[in-house]
Amino acid sequence: MAEPRRALVATAPTRLDFGGGWTDVPPFPEERGGFVCNIAINRRATVRLSSAPNAVASIDPLIRAAVRRSGVSGVDVQIASDFPIGAGLGGSSAAGVALAAALHASRGENRDAAALAEWSREIEVGELGIAGGRQDHYAAAFGGALALRFTHRTDVERLTIPANARTALERQCLLAYSGEARVSATTITAVLDAYRDRSPRVVSALDRMAQLARLMRDALVRGNIDELALLVSEHWERQRSLHVAISTPRIDAMHRAATNAGATGFKALGASGGGCVVVLAPQECVDHVSHAIAALAVLLPWKIEDDGVIVTPDVSSVAPTVEISR
Repeated sequence: MAEPRRALVATAPTRLDFGGGWTDVPPFPEERGGFVCNIAINRRATVRLSSAPNAVASIDPLIRAAVRRSGVSGVDVQIASDFPIGAGLGGSSAAGVALAAALHASRGENRDAAALAEWSREIEVGELGIAGGRQDHYAAAFGGALALRFTHRTDVERLTIPANARTALERQCLLAYSGEARVSATTITAVLDAYRDRSPRVVSALDRMAQLARLMRDALVRGNIDELALLVSEHWERQRSLHVAISTPRIDAMHRAATNAGATGFKALGASGGGCVVVLAPQECVDHVSHAIAALAVLLPWKIEDDGVIVTPDVSSVAPTVEISR
């Protein structure tokens, strides 16, 4: 076991998953090919790691598992976030990637973004037994707008969104927190079981969701937010068909309110069952839609986050920033 060389702060972004979520969860990628289109946002998880020779093992299972696997000893770890827990933003994966980066940096190791994403996922899935895919870890590690292709490997494409479309997206895409807690692992397991049983409904929906994500990638690169909105809306109909628990009465009410106010795109984020939704509205309807959604949920301001995981020394350290290669 090695003790950390210095106190560090690591942060990693959460994400909005426009399309393809679920198709990154094995065994679908290896058997049929998954595809996800997502963007990192400036709501980040923060990990503070410092030397503590007499530290007591954390009660947080993620921290406990990551520290054990890293081989780092005598360390105190604190995790904070500027987003609601269980919001469907990939927050646990953001924390996991930030923790992975801090632990490796404390040993003087510089892992690239893909390696940190895979290490974080292995802790979540392999060590903690939490069902899930890869997209959240890659968004946290790389940042920016991503097209992710999943087969027996993961291919990462960083997308360049035209400047005017980027501004329009940040204005016309509303992020709203339903206030409901999620139980994503249970829902994911049920959907995976249906896929393994080759349920025609589930297989067809997942295939179309991957195709829609590919079309979303093209819409973002062209800067066509109106087209993106329509694709997101169809994706939600396919997504909610996977399992009865994916939508909730509150989310359905938010959908109706947004649509009645002029929104053209809507979907719940992550595995859903609660958490956050994204709502896309034409420029002329944004204020009306925002008002309608605010009556049912908490609107969360956001911006696209170009930076993935970042590790810096704490304020008392003079060591250089650790650059994560992408």
